[in-house]
Amino acid sequence: MPHSTKTVAAGLRARLVALFPAREILLHSGDKVRFVCLTPRVQMLVMGGVSAALLGCGALALSVASQSAAIARERAQLVQQGKAVASSADKVESYKNSVQTLARDLEARQDFMDDLYRTHFGAEGEADASALIGKDDVKGKDAGKADALARKISAAPDSGPLLKIEQRQRRFAALLTDAVERRTIKAAAAIRSFGLNPDMMARSASRAQGGPFVPWRGDDDALSSELKSLASALTRMEMLERGLVAIPSGKPTSAPMLSSSYGYRRDPFNGHAAFHAGLDFPGHTGQPILAAARGKVSFVGQRQGYGNVVEVDHGNGLMTRYAHLSGFGSRVGQSVARGDAIARMGSTGRSTGPHLHFEVRLNGDPINPRQFLEARQDVLQTQQVAKNRFADIGKRG
Repeated sequence: MPHSTKTVAAGLRARLVALFPAREILLHSGDKVRFVCLTPRVQMLVMGGVSAALLGCGALALSVASQSAAIARERAQLVQQGKAVASSADKVESYKNSVQTLARDLEARQDFMDDLYRTHFGAEGEADASALIGKDDVKGKDAGKADALARKISAAPDSGPLLKIEQRQRRFAALLTDAVERRTIKAAAAIRSFGLNPDMMARSASRAQGGPFVPWRGDDDALSSELKSLASALTRMEMLERGLVAIPSGKPTSAPMLSSSYGYRRDPFNGHAAFHAGLDFPGHTGQPILAAARGKVSFVGQRQGYGNVVEVDHGNGLMTRYAHLSGFGSRVGQSVARGDAIARMGSTGRSTGPHLHFEVRLNGDPINPRQFLEARQDVLQTQQVAKNRFADIGKRG
């Protein structure tokens, strides 16, 4: 060991000995007295033990403090995680509620479409709209417009399936609306061919409506512009086709010829100029008389000059009159279809022989029945399509 190192060590030892000089402790125990000598070495050992104990306690305290801090940090992290989980749960619940709301709106929209279709065509479900009046690849006028429901769906996470349903409903509504509008145009043209005004018939039909008010249960946003247009188009088609079906176009008897036309004629009894308000069909007594269109029997009895008469109300101001009858086959209030036997041919009233006097009146005024009995084939086909639709609705309920 170098001399300098020995010198430093000796100096330290001398200082320690100076710090811990030898001490004597006097202990009394009864009558005895004992002396305990504490050498510098013993004092240093005791001081070392005490220092070690103090250092250990300090280290333990630091360890406990460190663990407490770690626990506090973990607790804070757990609280943050709990808040994050709660926030995620709120988001999930909010998304779930949003999806449920959108689903309800889509369901309400589908119910609306089903009700419309069932009401006007007698069947449920998404039918082929082109089957109504023929195939045609048609796009809706408002196909590019997004309604409020579509915007809601697009904003929702994972909205793909819902958006496809919404777009499918929109396309179907647009196709069906176009088909209905074209069918309505045909019905209006057929009504004009009879010399009648389709707008007046539609207004007349719109006045005959009623029923309790049942609020629409869905959100107004669920009704797109396409669905609103579809509802309006179906309503107009319904009014016009009902009016078309009620127009008398069937022959009131099987007699093949006319004995007297509508308008001016010479009176068969006095030879004077006279106005003849109908058509005369000659035949034999007892020959069946048929309803020219569906309607409700409004009069059965006698009228001056006409003899025995049956009158049928077809709605929209239209009425047919069957006169000079030998007998009745219907009663007031009875609903009749086109071709139903309602009376028997005769020669009662102001008549020269067995025949049917047939009139068509609009709002009480006579009009020429010939235009109804000589309708074009395409007009009759359009009328038959409407008639079949109402018959189909009646069968399906």
